[in-house]
Amino acid sequence: MAEPFLIGEAMTGGYGGADILHSCTIAVEKGEIAVIVGPNGAGKSTAMKAVFGMLRLREGRVRLAGEDITALSPQDRVAKGMGFVPQTHNIFGSMTVEENLEMGAFIRRDDFADTMTQVYDLFPILKQKRHQPAGELSGGQRQQVAVGRALMTQPSVLMLDEPTAGVSPIVMDELFDRIIEVARSGISILMVEQNARQALDIADKGYVLVQGANRFTDTGRALLADPEVRRSFLGG
Repeated sequence: MAEPFLIGEAMTGGYGGADILHSCTIAVEKGEIAVIVGPNGAGKSTAMKAVFGMLRLREGRVRLAGEDITALSPQDRVAKGMGFVPQTHNIFGSMTVEENLEMGAFIRRDDFADTMTQVYDLFPILKQKRHQPAGELSGGQRQQVAVGRALMTQPSVLMLDEPTAGVSPIVMDELFDRIIEVARSGISILMVEQNARQALDIADKGYVLVQGANRFTDTGRALLADPEVRRSFLGG
């Protein structure tokens, strides 16, 4: 069986001397959406940070397109095609929307005008507000700037940490629609999400973590239909 496009395999590690992840495995295929859900303190964001290289692993490996990238820094992983959008502090508030997007292209040495056009096509409101300071935008619009800036690097994998945190249900649905569009373009999406039911509804694969370990792994649809998952993690 072919290896997944991106896999963090049997990851064990944490901060200082305490392990938060315990032989945790997270993977995503090309052009698919994988979602990490679970209770507060389950290690969801830690697992994503480990895949991105922000956490030193005591055990386990991270591979992208068959290449072992475990020893690479986050910056080197960006150069390999990984984009990461943290939950907070993910835009430059005093810079305009367009300047934020241009900052996203910092590793590019080519003309990125076409990519800018693609981001504006994906998020039309950003084109309207491109000369406005990003800090003046609504929470949902700021998230669009953050995702758009990550897309400016032309990633093969886009990693999103709680992309709908603090936004209204309508904005959440719109953001999820855009995330589906990004995946359909061939970019793999790995996402940590507190709104588990809605996230699993769009997920090709879902991971339920509990105390830093895999508890359930299946398609999003199968997890939504699993009585134990529903009872324990989705409110019935």
